[in-house]
Amino acid sequence: MESKNLVFGPVPSRRLGRSFGINNIPPKICTYSCIYCQIGRTFNMSSERSIFYQPEYILESVKSKVKDTINKGGSIDYLTFVPDGEPTLDKNLGMEIDLLKSMDIRIAIITNSSLLWLDEVRDALYKADLVSVKVDSIDPAIWKKINRPCKSLDIEEIKSGLIKFSKNFKGILFTETMLVRGYNDKPLNLINTASFIKRLNPQKSFISVPIRPPAEKSADIPKEDTINLAYQIFNENNLETELLIGYEGNDFFYSGNVEEELLSIVSVHPMREDALDSYLRKAGRGFDIVKNMLEKDKIREINYKGKKYYLRKL
Repeated sequence: MESKNLVFGPVPSRRLGRSFGINNIPPKICTYSCIYCQIGRTFNMSSERSIFYQPEYILESVKSKVKDTINKGGSIDYLTFVPDGEPTLDKNLGMEIDLLKSMDIRIAIITNSSLLWLDEVRDALYKADLVSVKVDSIDPAIWKKINRPCKSLDIEEIKSGLIKFSKNFKGILFTETMLVRGYNDKPLNLINTASFIKRLNPQKSFISVPIRPPAEKSADIPKEDTINLAYQIFNENNLETELLIGYEGNDFFYSGNVEEELLSIVSVHPMREDALDSYLRKAGRGFDIVKNMLEKDKIREINYKGKKYYLRKL
């Protein structure tokens, strides 16, 4: 990955406010190939942790972009590891968190939970201020259909790792469950998922739906009554539950080179057309730059639920 795509934002986050993204994994290396992934299918499946960037390089990249953002009047709530793939595949993650703490900005990790059975992964995540873990289903068959994990992974080991992590983590713990129609939205699955999440004792449990273009056309949004049922089931398990079923807004921050920043953002955060229009107005640029990027095959346009989205061409 080019250095200019290593950091992006800040972008509006429904969980984290003004989130400054750190893309510490080259595209698209992941332990999962979720049917609903907004980045598309995983073409480099792996469950082996590796070194991708030197921690000092990540620190300097973040420092430079943060300084530029602050100088231009932007604000940042979290430095968030939210890459193209799974952030815990990065062997240097713990060291990177240690270095970034010198910036005195809270650090968040968005993980699919798949490697939390490893001691070294839990040790790295203990250093963060906030960790959001994915729990779409604890049923092995459903898990394999919706998350499409590496064959080497085991759902029981992942569940055990989640429980160990939740017992020892001192920061803010969120869970996120992505509901996909016909996959994990049956009442029994919802009951079992909520019951397991209750054991993790998170500060908040988020229920999401595929509001951006998914990797597979079959990954559709559940019916409203199903979403409501899920919310009620989670609440009945004494979980502080919030639905993430709406658009997060268009408040993307512009701080420099338009094309570089757009590529950084849409690598991990597909932008809706109205958000892109708003961003371009802030930058004092017209839509011609987007047309040029489309012609150069740097980004692609997708129609989803009557809206146009733009994401990086991988």
